[in-house]
Amino acid sequence: MSIARSVLTFAAVSASAAVLAAGATTPTGAAGPAGPAPFSTADFNWSTVAGRASIEGRVDYRREGQAYACTGSVALTPDTPYTRARFRTLYGATDRAAIPEAVVRARTVADPNADYRGFVRSATCQDGRFEFTGLPAGGWFLITPVSAGGDRVVLMRRVDTRSGRIAVTLP
Repeated sequence: MSIARSVLTFAAVSASAAVLAAGATTPTGAAGPAGPAPFSTADFNWSTVAGRASIEGRVDYRREGQAYACTGSVALTPDTPYTRARFRTLYGATDRAAIPEAVVRARTVADPNADYRGFVRSATCQDGRFEFTGLPAGGWFLITPVSAGGDRVVLMRRVDTRSGRIAVTLP
């Protein structure tokens, strides 16, 4: 085998190993360097208005033939410039992702003390199902931890609401 071919084979094996080592880290959507986005409560105000939209959701995450179940509440966070930049950093994407919880917790975000919790809605996940009602039209991030008995994975997905019910499956 030639040296050039050996180098190419090694590079291909290394790339495959890196992909396998990533495990559940499967972000999709626009990912890139998360530029700083200043926190502004004014960006969240639209999300406090009552609306006629609702989300009917379910969790159906499987990895390596194993079904994962909700292990906490489902959070619904308004899509703002701040949360978009934050989630791009935490999840590597702003569309959808499935990332080990330990990886998310280890990542550092700009302005970690910005408190937007008052704008985040929460729903109980029972039997893999959840629901949000009375939502205004807009962009939202759904986030929930799941587990198959071992380490938890955090699922994130961006959705858009209008005046009506949408059905969403995580991942």
